[in-house]
Amino acid sequence: MTFFKYLRSVKNELILFSAPFLLLPLPLVIGTSEAECAYVIALMAVYWCTEVLPLAVTALLPTLLFPAFGIMKSKDVCMQYLKDTNLLFVGGLLVAVAVEHWNLHKRIALRVLLFVGVRPALNTATTAMMVPIVQAVLQQLNDSEAEIPQILSSEEQLQTSEPDSKQLPQTEKKSEGQGPLVVTFLDTTVEAAKHKDAVEKRRMCKGMTLCVCYAASIGGTATLTGTGPNLVLKGQMNQLFPQNGDVINFASWFGFAFPNMILMLTLAWLWLQFVFIGFNFKKTWGCGDVKTEKEIAAYNVIREEHRLLGSMSFGEISVLGLFILLVVMWFTRDPGFVGGWATNIFNSEAEYVTDATVAIFIAVLLFVLPSKPPQFCSWRTQSFDTAPHQIAGPTSPLLTWKVAQKKLPWGIVLLLGGGFALAKGSEESGLSKWMGDQMTPLQTIPPWAIAIILCLLIATFTECTSNVATATLFLPVLASMSQSIGINPLYVMVPCTLSASFAFMLPVATPPNAIVFSYGYLKVADMARTGIVMNIIGILCITLAINTWGKAMFDLDSFPPWANVTGV
Repeated sequence: MTFFKYLRSVKNELILFSAPFLLLPLPLVIGTSEAECAYVIALMAVYWCTEVLPLAVTALLPTLLFPAFGIMKSKDVCMQYLKDTNLLFVGGLLVAVAVEHWNLHKRIALRVLLFVGVRPALNTATTAMMVPIVQAVLQQLNDSEAEIPQILSSEEQLQTSEPDSKQLPQTEKKSEGQGPLVVTFLDTTVEAAKHKDAVEKRRMCKGMTLCVCYAASIGGTATLTGTGPNLVLKGQMNQLFPQNGDVINFASWFGFAFPNMILMLTLAWLWLQFVFIGFNFKKTWGCGDVKTEKEIAAYNVIREEHRLLGSMSFGEISVLGLFILLVVMWFTRDPGFVGGWATNIFNSEAEYVTDATVAIFIAVLLFVLPSKPPQFCSWRTQSFDTAPHQIAGPTSPLLTWKVAQKKLPWGIVLLLGGGFALAKGSEESGLSKWMGDQMTPLQTIPPWAIAIILCLLIATFTECTSNVATATLFLPVLASMSQSIGINPLYVMVPCTLSASFAFMLPVATPPNAIVFSYGYLKVADMARTGIVMNIIGILCITLAINTWGKAMFDLDSFPPWANVTGV
């Protein structure tokens, strides 16, 4: 047993140093350029799955190994780490950092809670908008509910102690020996009621916390910048199929993924409602019922949280305005059915001004615009006898680099770059073409069946590793497979991209899962039992989406001309 404990303690070191040697037969025995590239990919896959190195550090391995094996020149590898997609990610995250920095997300979430109400079923349905605060509110509600029974029980004891003490002699004379039985029966009844209430409250906490992480995973799929795999798809499409005409952009992705997100959120709500609350609609929706003391207390907690935020500041209003401007500019840049502003204003093709251009423009404004009204806007309110030295100096901008540097997840930028480097290396070495040729027998299988099988595979794989790493490893292979069997690459790449974000079963699968698991309400079995049905729901929704409105949007019934052209 001591030996096995020692092995567990050094397993990271064992994997780190043994994996390169165990995989050496690929480059040494086979010796082709394809095998050498496969060695790099396999080694990175092992490191990504086991996380013996930080994900971002593993993503840097192509800069070392591709030049060493003669697959790509160092300057060509390094160029893959800061592409248009990386800057789109950085720009979008800078706006998200500003929203969080000014507590705008909390204000919106609390307003939604106050509007919807405090009934658990309704809160569950709106959790996608309140991920940052629902845990804090839930904790406060549990604390307040724990205090109420203690107060009630102490009051009941005070009310019943005096009459019982006065009537005790008469009771003992009247029915000697029955008193203890009655007391025992009452104690048992009270304990049973308390136990039932505790079980129901714990089930509610499980449902609410699962709702948080599921809503985070599902909600992120709706926008191109909402989750890492979406950006990987965007980058891989531009790299592997440079003539694709910007088929995947913010507007087109939102048009496809948003209805799928709504459908999945609805089905997820129904599933969680069934498992943790049940379908007592009178109890759930409160039809004809008055609000309970707990609901009133919960509403008061949320209202107090909102009151403490105060009125919207100039900075909040500015950040909200910039966020709305960002979304509008993304949607109208190149809508597809009409010419966008990028084409009409700059008289150039849409590729010159991309979604990344818009994101960086708004991000730069965050560092330029002031966080307080300029002096000339409030000169009327100042006293004429104010001394010059009393006038406030220049205010800080809406976002400072110190805040951005602290909150921006730079590791994801390197992770995306590592994926682009792998895709480019696979193409340069011929590995992508070789893998695609091995999959030509799949032509006998209907495309919809291929998509379902691949979605199941990726949904299972992403439970054990990063969703970005999963998309990075699979998408180049799927692109080559699509070219070999003659189907539209988007028909398999889009569903598999969404599947990479559907990690519902394990605490280690996604950061939201790990966060809610850390609160102690859930066991691994709870998440696994509920999550496996969520995976099935996700795959069914994706299959429906890609075979209905997805086909019409992306013209998936035909093999596009741009799929015959690969990146150079």
